[in-house]
Amino acid sequence: MHPKTIFGGAVAFAATIAATMASAQTIGFSQVGSEGDWRPAFSANMQESAKEFGIDLKFANAQGKQEEQLRAVRAFIAQGVDAIIVAPVVVTGWDQVLREAKEAEIPVFLVDRDVDVEDKTLYVTRISADFNLEGKLAGAWLATESKGTCKIVELQGTTGSAPAIERKKGFEAVISQFPAMEIVATQSGDFTTEGGKKVMEAFIKSTNNLDGICASFAHNDNMQLGAIQAMKEAGLKPGTDVQMVSVDYVPAIKDALAAGEANASVELRSAVGGFIYPIILDYLKSPTELDKWIVIPSDLHTAN
Repeated sequence: MHPKTIFGGAVAFAATIAATMASAQTIGFSQVGSEGDWRPAFSANMQESAKEFGIDLKFANAQGKQEEQLRAVRAFIAQGVDAIIVAPVVVTGWDQVLREAKEAEIPVFLVDRDVDVEDKTLYVTRISADFNLEGKLAGAWLATESKGTCKIVELQGTTGSAPAIERKKGFEAVISQFPAMEIVATQSGDFTTEGGKKVMEAFIKSTNNLDGICASFAHNDNMQLGAIQAMKEAGLKPGTDVQMVSVDYVPAIKDALAAGEANASVELRSAVGGFIYPIILDYLKSPTELDKWIVIPSDLHTAN
C-alpha cells in the first residue's frame, strides 16, 4: 500500500472529536524518552491532546531503553487497555511483544518511528512524518546552496533508530547524484545536544579545524545546536564558515537561524495529537483496514 498523507490540522477532525468525547477510551503510550527539545514537546502535546479527546492516557517514558519500552507495552497488555501507541526506540526486536498484543486483541499504532517486522498485521498503522523525505529535503537544499560541490560532516541520530536510518538514506540518495558532494566524516550523537557537541569537537580535531568542510548535516536540531557551540568555542563561525542543515525546527534552532548560525531546518511537527487520536478513536469505534503508513507532511525552513 502507498502511504496516505494527512493535509491540514486537527480542525478537519472536529466532527470526530464531538462523536468520540462521549465514550472515554484507555490508551497506553510508550514513548522513546525525553531527549532533545522535540521529544518532550511531542510528549506534552500527546498528553494535552488526550485530555481534549477525553482519553485516559497511560504514559510511559522508556528513557531511550528498549527493554523499558517492552516492559511498558506488556504492562499495558496486562491492564487491558483499549489501544497501545508506540514510538519505538529502535526498529528491531518487536515481533514477540506485538504478537502478545494481537493475541490480547489490543490494536497497536506506531507513531513517529517505524518497526521492522515480517508480519505487518501485528500493528494497525504507522502515523508519522517521512524521515526519508526529510533527509532528501535537507540534501536537496544543500545541493542547491553548494551548487553540487560540498564536503560534509554528518551527525547521526541513535544507531538503529528509524529516523537515523531513513534521514541518512534520504540525504545520501540526493547527494549521490553530485560527484563533488560527499560525507567525509560521520558519527552518532544520539540526538542530544551534548552528543552533538562531542561529535563536532572530534570532527574539528580530525579535519584540522574543519578545513575544506562545506556543511554539517545533523539528524536533529539538538545535535546541531551542540555542534554550533563546539564550532564557536573553536573560533569558527557556524552558518558562515560551514553551512548548517538539520531536522526538527525546534525553537532554539529558529533562534540560530535568525542569528545566522544555522542555515536550514526541516520541520518535524511535534503538535500531532490532533492527527493521531482521531485515527485511533475512529478505528476503535469501527475497526477497518487502514493504510500501513499515514504520513504527516514536513516543511523546509531557511534563514532567508
